[in-house]
Amino acid sequence: MGDDNKRSLPRAPSRRSVLIGLAALGGIAAADVGGFLYLGGWLTPGKLTPFRFVDRFEQVFGKHDGFRRNHAKGLSATGHFTSNGAGAEISRAVVFQPGIIPVTGRFSLSGGVPYAADAYSTIRGLGLMFTLPNGEQWRTAMVSIPVFLDSTPEGFSERLLASQPDPATGNPDPDKMAAFLERHPETAAAMEIIAEQPPSSGFDNSTFHGLNAFRFTDSAGAIRPVRWMMVPEQPYESADPVQPPDRDFLFDDLIRTVVNRPLHWRLMLTIGQPGDPTNDATKPWPAHRHTIDAGTLTIDSVQTEEHGNARDINFDPLVLPDGIARSDDPLLSARSAVYAKSFLRRSREPKQPSEVNVERVLDER
Repeated sequence: MGDDNKRSLPRAPSRRSVLIGLAALGGIAAADVGGFLYLGGWLTPGKLTPFRFVDRFEQVFGKHDGFRRNHAKGLSATGHFTSNGAGAEISRAVVFQPGIIPVTGRFSLSGGVPYAADAYSTIRGLGLMFTLPNGEQWRTAMVSIPVFLDSTPEGFSERLLASQPDPATGNPDPDKMAAFLERHPETAAAMEIIAEQPPSSGFDNSTFHGLNAFRFTDSAGAIRPVRWMMVPEQPYESADPVQPPDRDFLFDDLIRTVVNRPLHWRLMLTIGQPGDPTNDATKPWPAHRHTIDAGTLTIDSVQTEEHGNARDINFDPLVLPDGIARSDDPLLSARSAVYAKSFLRRSREPKQPSEVNVERVLDER
């Protein structure tokens, strides 16, 4: 978008209060979508590699063998995507041809502590792997915020350090955070956008955003910029002002709901226009952009994470079918690189039981 969409920074005290408040939201100011680091010239080679960036996650959240370094707490899921054929207007990808595609998914909460208590304010994640009939896969990792907080890998790296909790208080140092926002007005603007959309009551009625732009190619070779999101068919309910005391209440509610009925989301493809940013995930596109309803995601089963299900899937956003390609957003290559290093590390480690246990929840009914 143009300059008319830039937001001015608030004065220092207000900026500080906004940041500290959002920093407490279980991962917003720390590591929400993943360790975004692009090694192709964004940072000085040798100073910060993907492995060292994974080390930084461990520095902030602690080391938990066998778990993802971010979005560590999760629940495996399965279902299918029913394409209505409308997406074929803008992409030749097989996933948009009319039909039913099996899907493996994972619900998660941001942060690197696999036993952390659930909180309404923590960013929620939904990873999906579409297994296409021609042998291709489409993997996507989405979150419950409408924009990302950083426009560059350098910004993310700096924010991660600035948001590290002070051992004495358990909260980020307000002076470090205020100084960070002073240098990064794009992050302050993104935080304001996120604050305008309070969290819903659960996973089932959360909207999940792909955040980054991609390039879609249709059967005639025309290329369009596209962003996507999963919009729930379950009605929106706001989070209760009083948070339940149960440690795993968000996941437990999801398990109980799916046992009783399948959940549905609509895959919405938003087409960008000239001037819409494709290389900056902090900036939303105008709300009136043309959007295509491409079909319905159905989740009808959830499973405790273990060998053979979503626990062992790397939801690399650059695993794409023909007809969908990366854009010029530098965060895409960053996500792919660090996801891979994190996956390699955890795959070699001993596995620990998941905090979220489906059998336990069903036995307690």
